[in-house]
Amino acid sequence: MSLRSWLIAATVASLLLAGCASGPVRRVSEPAVGIQQLTVRADGSWQVDVRIDNFSSIPMRFDALDLKLVVGGQDAGKLAAQPALDIGPASADVASITLKPQALARLQVADALASGRGIAYALSGTLRATPESGHARDFEVKRESSLSPVPGVPGAMR
Repeated sequence: MSLRSWLIAATVASLLLAGCASGPVRRVSEPAVGIQQLTVRADGSWQVDVRIDNFSSIPMRFDALDLKLVVGGQDAGKLAAQPALDIGPASADVASITLKPQALARLQVADALASGRGIAYALSGTLRATPESGHARDFEVKRESSLSPVPGVPGAMR
């Protein structure tokens, strides 16, 4: 083997080894929040199952959420919780929050359930998360979507 061939092979091997040393990319992405299910309880309160999606390439701990909920154009109230959920990369989990909704929002949901139609909702506020080996950070949340009655499950919307 000539000296030139040996130098080229050694350079390629060094570059390959250097590429392996960097490890996977550690990317923190904006999480997403939405309502997975809203269930009307017998006492008029709601159980709101909030789905938190971690789109980061590393695990994140979701420590707190403070969200304003609007349903059918009516202010329903605040969803505030300290879920303390550890969510792996590109994964999701659910935090269940009890809410005593404002009267007009409660009527909007009751009407949608009674008529079997969907209803629009909006979430806005903050979500506090801590990346693995990082510092806590607040993410702004803005989400608009809709819920529909769940067939066979009275009082539930997804």
